[in-house]
Amino acid sequence: MNIPRTLPKKHARIEIVPLIDIMFFLLATFVMVSLSMVKNRGITVVVPQAASGTPEDRREHVSISLSEAGQLYLDKQELSQEQLVEALRKLKAQNTELKVFINGDQNARLGLAIAVLDETRKLGISKVAFETRPQTGR
Repeated sequence: MNIPRTLPKKHARIEIVPLIDIMFFLLATFVMVSLSMVKNRGITVVVPQAASGTPEDRREHVSISLSEAGQLYLDKQELSQEQLVEALRKLKAQNTELKVFINGDQNARLGLAIAVLDETRKLGISKVAFETRPQTGR
């Protein structure tokens, strides 16, 4: 017996709008994560303000942080001054165009910052910058 079909034959469809939404979400997530990774090299300190600071290229750099209590950190790893010099020497041997960013708490000792700058320059690292934040007001 032959029964006639009353239902029309449906073709399968792929909905692309949800796929596009998911791709935009993943893209936004990766962008936000990569942007937050740039600023997490050093420890958290209250950086002093400066009106004459200019943005620097932050690719392939190391961050030396000076805390208010006088501790030294190389990319969040606490080191003594002698260990810091050795670590910088090794990094300089690996990368001759090494960039060093010194960031310190605004209440850190100036003498320690000058000592770090002096040791960095003795190793032949000429691309050294102090991190500041833009001055507000005025």
